[in-house]
Amino acid sequence: MTRLEPDGRSSLDKALAAYAGADAGPMSLTCSVQSFLLDLILRVGLAVTRADEEGVKAMLRDPPVRRGIELVLRGIAEYGITVPQEMPAPFLVVWNFTNMCNLRCKHCYQRADRPLPDELTLEEKLNVVAQLDRAGLAAIAFSGGEPLIHPHFMRVAGEAARRGMYVAVATNGIALSNRSFAERVKALGVRYVEVSIDSADPDKHDWFRGMRGAWNLSVRGLRNAVELGLSTAMATTLTRMNVDEMDDLLDLAEEIGVQRVIFFNFVPVGRGKDIVDMDLDPAERERAMRKMFEEYRRRKLLVVSTAPYYGRVSLQMSGGKDVAPTHFYVGGDPGLESLADFVGGCGAGRIYAGIQPNGDLIPCVFLPITVGNLRETPFWDIWTKAPLLRQLRDRGQLKGFCGSCPYKYVCGGCRARAYGYTGDVMGPDPGCIYNMREWRRVAEELGLSEEDRRRVAEELRAILSSSQ
Repeated sequence: MTRLEPDGRSSLDKALAAYAGADAGPMSLTCSVQSFLLDLILRVGLAVTRADEEGVKAMLRDPPVRRGIELVLRGIAEYGITVPQEMPAPFLVVWNFTNMCNLRCKHCYQRADRPLPDELTLEEKLNVVAQLDRAGLAAIAFSGGEPLIHPHFMRVAGEAARRGMYVAVATNGIALSNRSFAERVKALGVRYVEVSIDSADPDKHDWFRGMRGAWNLSVRGLRNAVELGLSTAMATTLTRMNVDEMDDLLDLAEEIGVQRVIFFNFVPVGRGKDIVDMDLDPAERERAMRKMFEEYRRRKLLVVSTAPYYGRVSLQMSGGKDVAPTHFYVGGDPGLESLADFVGGCGAGRIYAGIQPNGDLIPCVFLPITVGNLRETPFWDIWTKAPLLRQLRDRGQLKGFCGSCPYKYVCGGCRARAYGYTGDVMGPDPGCIYNMREWRRVAEELGLSEEDRRRVAEELRAILSSSQ
């Protein structure tokens, strides 16, 4: 049912749309028969499980939802059920749309400032969107640099939305502080806006982001997105500058009215290499993640982290009843421990990928190792054949404690942090409490004092003993 109909849509997408009462367009005889069979199967399945059929239909009327379901079914059909699950295409691609930026953030993975001389042309960008559409991609997130200030953004993002992809933007929010511009962004089909706020203190944020007045503009942009009814998130990279501000940051997010807060893992890449002394040690990170999970259960906000070990922390703290949001939210069901293995923590090169401004495909925006270029090779060929991507999908190749960890299928460690600190993409991630040996090596290289190393070791022993 993954064959394409003459209008370019897959027969499965059309069958799901027809079942949901959405526009399925013209269907061939084969597609019509498949649609009838799928309708019968779904009705029987819903009757057995006593699920809300109208709720399911409402969900299936959304094209990105149908795309996501199709990806999972194709993955199982092509690879069988794997742990973690292998996909025929990523759920999400984060596109560093341009290197152009109106800020100079101290941790920027892209070292963004001016546009690069070899960035894709408008025609090439539209071709990339078409390639991602053919691959069945469910969602695309425009990042940068600052995507909203590039003259091609409206045309390209609008095309992605027209093709049925879920369109998101990761932005500093300054452009959205102009209400009419924010309205245009919503009108073209952007559904999700994520604005970076790195401190509840305007002065600290402005220092970290490299521009006086940035905090006020970013917060105004985020408020505009909330008021326009867009799905919204406030994104914060946790460092020693702001780790003690978690309550204030979450209070700010609630006051603004966002639906979720995302705490990003610090990765030593780009300008981040210049501020590794601001990275959290394993004990600080563990305490922060435990605090996140407590706040996630206490507040109405969805509190998310890009740190893959957050999934492990949530399982430990809930006795296996919750899998806290990392890539996908699957919390609240006592049978979800096995689903956590299926989703699988770090998704670099497996359920998501990154695209650079010049068309280079990379496993993750924080892991800028080129595996191919979309000017030269079709996306599908790179995704299915690149050796590094195949390696990242095999947790059996993980090294150090990550390779033997009982949580390796829930977490797997951050491959970008492992590469940034060890030079080995399959190496151990020194940010985890279970990788103490690797962290000691990194601490020595960073010149941490013996006193600090002893303090962290004692804190880690206390944390580990309390989680037994």
